[in-house]
Amino acid sequence: MAMYSARDGRVDEFHLVHFGARAIGGAGLLFTEMTCPSPDARITPGCAGLWNDGHTEAWRPIVDFVHAHSDAKFALQLGHSGRKGSTKEPWLAGGRDDAALDADNWRVLAPSALAWGPQSQTPVEMTRADMDRIAEDFVAATRRGVDDGFDALELHCAHGYLLSSFIAPVTNRRRDEYGGTLAKRLRYPIELFEAMRAVWPREKPFGVRVSATDWVDGGVSIEDSVEIARAFKAGGADFIDVSSGQVTPDQEPVYGRMFQVPFAERIRLEVGMATLAVGNIYEPDHVNSIVAAGRADLCLLARPHLWDPFWTLRAAAQLGYTGVRWPVQYDAGRRQIVTLMERARQAPGPI
Repeated sequence: MAMYSARDGRVDEFHLVHFGARAIGGAGLLFTEMTCPSPDARITPGCAGLWNDGHTEAWRPIVDFVHAHSDAKFALQLGHSGRKGSTKEPWLAGGRDDAALDADNWRVLAPSALAWGPQSQTPVEMTRADMDRIAEDFVAATRRGVDDGFDALELHCAHGYLLSSFIAPVTNRRRDEYGGTLAKRLRYPIELFEAMRAVWPREKPFGVRVSATDWVDGGVSIEDSVEIARAFKAGGADFIDVSSGQVTPDQEPVYGRMFQVPFAERIRLEVGMATLAVGNIYEPDHVNSIVAAGRADLCLLARPHLWDPFWTLRAAAQLGYTGVRWPVQYDAGRRQIVTLMERARQAPGPI
């Protein structure tokens, strides 16, 4: 989840507490918010970055804290805002995500010159030189992620950001070798992914986040996403993080409990690769049922961890699971909640 709380791309004490709390709260895997490989890759002025040595130094103590004080693994997510860039932080924009900055806007790039919303800039259609420069930025950020000791890497190709906009036919109207058929629309994202794969350690997982459907007629479908996953797998991807939508304001999503899990399940079964399920997964029974049924390999819970950094420890106590690491400093709390949960199981009702 984007925090929009970095200054000039540099993470700080807020991010240390933010990620540190979830790590000691028992989460098995953390992802950074979408971290930007260049200043013009940001969504807002508050987006986190990894484009200079100062950013590398700022991330390192956060990664070190997670590793020193928990069993959690920490994944770096890299992405470029594309046509959704140069906008206000949501709390300054009345909740809108298309409100362009009042001043100091930067040039917005996209595969085609199509604005995200009525209040956003119209992007500049990318040239080959733009593509080369952005690919170099991503490779440099990948190297910095290696130096910081991140355990995994994810390339953000979802939600209408730059690479997602190449893949989606509703946002890619190019007439060159990077537009038209699905294979052509995938060409630049795959080129960029393979350049990053070449410098990311083979022993560490590297995956891709996708929007499995655009929820709009003429957009990416789940059938397309099966082929998209196959293409990334052939390029060296270890997993697919399966989200959906947010590619066009015209979308008509069908929300519900665990509503995106069928997409992760289909890709897992048809492509034969690990998938991560997201979206309205918020109870321990949701997670256990998804994983036990083989519908996905991992479940990612974002908003539940915003309102409860210790969601995992609470869930473990609720289920009587003892395999999760509690901070030794919190052992008194562990003993109490385990006792309370045991009483609840033996005599359902108010404790």
